[in-house]
Amino acid sequence: MEALIEYSPSLLAGAWVTLQIALLSVLLAVATGLLGAACKLSGFLPLRLWTMLYTTLVRGVPDLVMMMLVFYGGQLLLNEALDRLGWDFIEIDPFVAGVLTIGFIFGAYFTETFRGAFLAVSSGQLEAGRAYGMSTWQVFRRILFPQMLRFALPGIGNNWLVLLKSTAIVSLIGLSDMTRVADQAGRATHQPFTFYLAVCVLYLALTALSGHVLGRLTKRYSAGVREAHI
Repeated sequence: MEALIEYSPSLLAGAWVTLQIALLSVLLAVATGLLGAACKLSGFLPLRLWTMLYTTLVRGVPDLVMMMLVFYGGQLLLNEALDRLGWDFIEIDPFVAGVLTIGFIFGAYFTETFRGAFLAVSSGQLEAGRAYGMSTWQVFRRILFPQMLRFALPGIGNNWLVLLKSTAIVSLIGLSDMTRVADQAGRATHQPFTFYLAVCVLYLALTALSGHVLGRLTKRYSAGVREAHI
């Protein structure tokens, strides 16, 4: 217990790094997912094919392999290109690499979540909005997006919880998140179980808080919707 108290500031600092990576990654993933869903639903065949290739490849490659590919392979390719141009070598920041990789990976999952949610909105409501003289933007903002979000929230919640836990892979590229701090502290004190248990508790606290927030969002966007009772 004394060792845990001693390392608690480092663990909390690592938890803050984990939360930062998760929040920035989910913002990137949501933006990528909205763009990907729009491409998949577009009438332009090349866009649909490229997006289908993206979602298929990303969902078929393990997160750990993708992280190593971006951080080490991407850095190598970038520096080789810079060397041909006669420019100085650069080193990719682990934090940036972690955010970009996790956001890129989960952008594929959010693409499918948003695509299904957009398709779930009744086309008759969109046509009614246009018939009332609404512009395309007004139809999207007042009718399509709020209802799409209601259908997408369960998928968004699941993706967020998986993304939050997947941030642990950034410890493998040298970033001091709470998993890496726990590993180092466990090795130094020969008490790995104590520190990994503390990390489990921190992750559970974050997921419990996330579940509460997602529950309130679901309740808000489901206002006025009658639930089916079987």
